[in-house]
Amino acid sequence: MNNPKVNPYFALVVGVLTVSTSAILVKLCTSSAGAIAFYRLFFSVIIMFPFFLSKNVNELMKISKKDWLFSGISGACLAFHFILWFESLNYTSVASSTVLVTLQPLFAFAGTFLFFKESFTLKAIICGVFAIIGSVVISWGDFSISGMALFGDLLAFLACMLVTAYLLFGQNVRKRMSLMSYTFIVYTMSSLILLIYILVRGEALIPTENMDWIYFLLLAILPTLLGHTLFNWTIKWLSTSVISMAILFEPIGASILAYFILKENIIWTQIIGGLIILLSITLFIIDEKKAKSKSIDTNTYQVQ
Repeated sequence: MNNPKVNPYFALVVGVLTVSTSAILVKLCTSSAGAIAFYRLFFSVIIMFPFFLSKNVNELMKISKKDWLFSGISGACLAFHFILWFESLNYTSVASSTVLVTLQPLFAFAGTFLFFKESFTLKAIICGVFAIIGSVVISWGDFSISGMALFGDLLAFLACMLVTAYLLFGQNVRKRMSLMSYTFIVYTMSSLILLIYILVRGEALIPTENMDWIYFLLLAILPTLLGHTLFNWTIKWLSTSVISMAILFEPIGASILAYFILKENIIWTQIIGGLIILLSITLFIIDEKKAKSKSIDTNTYQVQ
């Protein structure tokens, strides 16, 4: 394997910084959660379209009905993940919302256990329990501020479950479809679902503030295309566990940006609960990595 022109760790840092801007940009928008989610994905589709057209359009004819169905479900999960997460930011802080969304690896592991019958260790269960305790600490602190903050935490929690479903369906489809084709199809389907959602609810499709157009475009470029594209690029050079743990720094980056840009204060329950969650998920990922390595070593030995 040739050495990359760009240091993968540098690319990983840039990826984390760009995804950390997501919650900040959403908070700065004056449009509804549905409109923000729609334009974020719609602008991403427009930017991707020339690249998809030049290299991947022929792949459309080879996609099975099952993969079209799973891609549609994945797109729906992604659409409502964004709606719930963006809506949560209207009620709770950036720190609480982004930390609760980082529970995704925990839900992903539960999903793989239920649907793919993957086993888990006692240490993984303990980490999961402590991660839930951390989320309770955050919610308890937010409830002391207001009931609406707790409602925002619940929306972020549900958004985390939906993005997990999106990833699980994507994990299945990506075995048979290229990254560009899958991403383009899912983002397009999500955009259509969000457009229908906006029209049915009678929400404004055109923002009242012109700056929202800039924020929409930045959401498409920075966290959506640049951030996640960099993660997908670095996976060729770095292990999945390294990337997964790096993504856990998103709440920290988002909280710091929120403190300076939005003047949001961080209370002690958010700090303690956030640290418990981040530490638990970190140990969880490390344990999962060790378990997979042990399984591979055992299978290799049996084959030999």
